[in-house]
Amino acid sequence: MSEIMEEVPMDNDEDVNANGGVGELPTQGGANGHGPPARSDSMLNLPKKKSGVFGASSNLVNSIVGAGIIGIPYAIRQSGFIAGLFLLGLVGFLTDRSLRVIVNLASFHPLLKGKGIRTFEKLASYPFGRVGSGFILTNMLIMAYGAMVAYMIIIKDTVPTVLGVEPGSIGRQVILIITSLAIMVPLAMMRDMASLSFTSMVSVLADIILVGFVAGYAPIEETLSQAGGFGEVLKENWIKPSLFIGLGIISTAMACQHSAFIVSGSLENKTQRRWSTVTVISITFASVLCAAMGICGYLGFLGETQGDILNNFPGNSVASNGARMLLAITMFFTYPMESFVARHVLVMLLHQGDMDAVNNEGGRYGGGYLCMNRRHSWTLALYLAALLPGLFLDDLGPVLSITGSLGGSCIAYVAPGLVYLGVNGEAFQDICRSMALNWSHKHDDKIDRDAPPEEAGLELPVAGDANQRMAATNNGDGENGAQQPGPADLPVAGEKRTLSMQPDFAKPFWWYLGLFPIWWAIASSGRMGMQEKLGNMAETQQPPSPEEGAPADEDTTDHVDVLGDQYPPTKGGFCMAIFFILFGVLGVIVGLLSNIAAQFSGPEP
Repeated sequence: MSEIMEEVPMDNDEDVNANGGVGELPTQGGANGHGPPARSDSMLNLPKKKSGVFGASSNLVNSIVGAGIIGIPYAIRQSGFIAGLFLLGLVGFLTDRSLRVIVNLASFHPLLKGKGIRTFEKLASYPFGRVGSGFILTNMLIMAYGAMVAYMIIIKDTVPTVLGVEPGSIGRQVILIITSLAIMVPLAMMRDMASLSFTSMVSVLADIILVGFVAGYAPIEETLSQAGGFGEVLKENWIKPSLFIGLGIISTAMACQHSAFIVSGSLENKTQRRWSTVTVISITFASVLCAAMGICGYLGFLGETQGDILNNFPGNSVASNGARMLLAITMFFTYPMESFVARHVLVMLLHQGDMDAVNNEGGRYGGGYLCMNRRHSWTLALYLAALLPGLFLDDLGPVLSITGSLGGSCIAYVAPGLVYLGVNGEAFQDICRSMALNWSHKHDDKIDRDAPPEEAGLELPVAGDANQRMAATNNGDGENGAQQPGPADLPVAGEKRTLSMQPDFAKPFWWYLGLFPIWWAIASSGRMGMQEKLGNMAETQQPPSPEEGAPADEDTTDHVDVLGDQYPPTKGGFCMAIFFILFGVLGVIVGLLSNIAAQFSGPEP
């Protein structure tokens, strides 16, 4: 799904014959030629177009300020004014950091650079295998599908109102079906996100106008006057117990990690500097839009703020209906972004990433003439899956909050933290070991005598050297005359070692207070996963031939800036990764519990 090349020659992808049909595809398998189309993994899902910094930024902003922006005032109502704005700023900062972390790990990390990692799930598979990739794919699907359902609800809530259709009328469902089929489905059928750069710019412009409408038409002065003034509002509503319901909505609005590799892949001449520029522009712009929408929308209606802020405005106003049409435009043009992600997940899970293969039983061999590839068929299936609940659900708030609490927290916070710890597991363990030993020396604590000797500073013998083994011998023999085992052998350069999940040093008291047993286990699992994955690749992988892989030009490889912009893992980076995990887990647990409690409690006074 990532977009790197402007034109990738897909030889024999669809050889259209003179009759307009699809020609025979080269196959693999037995001698009879049956089997799926022969297509190198390096060619699967490679984009055919690319975009510059501005186009990539527009795509990323569009993937952020989708349905979530319309719920930001409701999120501030649930969180409290001060707490809601603080969460918005915090989530924006964490989003920017996580976007840089996951893309830079995949494209520029010394161990992973050049491995062709172009998806979030593939990055997670290096330290954590199938469990890691499955975790990413599951939460990507939750986020994308939840957003798609939310878009359907908003379309049903806006377009019929503009057309004068009364609430509860069957005409609302009919309008949703017609408009979504005419606009959403054709856009979602596209293969590459770069094709949506123009529609993304239109959508972002509509968002700006929409925020301007809310700021200009919300009855802020009247509402604040009735509430006793702005100071009284701050005093009474600076934080609320339903804080994490608001966090779920904000997470839904800002979460775009599931689109990060798609957008970064569409960036022409991708470098760390250029990708950082895209994230800074996009996150800053989206945060300002969300903050403006949240402040003006909430102060205009306070406790009456609804999940869709436009429902607070009169239905017969020309200005209100104009804003509703702008919102509908953003939903029409943002839906394909999430459809791309959901389609990508299903293709990866069920078809090993090949979305261009023809998926029919007709054609030359089946007797039929209708030909739809997997991209078309899955796009339609996802559309129907989002349309059905959209026809019957009316409350947008819970959809946004639950989606963000579950999928958003996992994909935006937990996953980047886990991947950073896993990929840099060895460096994390070295830092932990150094910290523990320094603490022990400072307090005259003795290191556990059973721990293996420190290896740092020792010159390791080379495998095959006559002196490669250095082991102490016992004074006596065993009962059978065999030598008893002595201390552990020193490692040998060039040999694989089995890594222990347990730390080999004395643990100070802060080891348990800081939950370091958990972080050590994650790092150990990631370190072993990286060792196994990279070892297997070194033994079995052959460099692709020009016929199999993508053309070896500059646009198919990641570039590193002449300024570098690379840094080794640091204590600060690991602290940030741990904070990501803790913040995400807290958001999942408390967010879901808050949503459940809200369903059983009465309406907010």
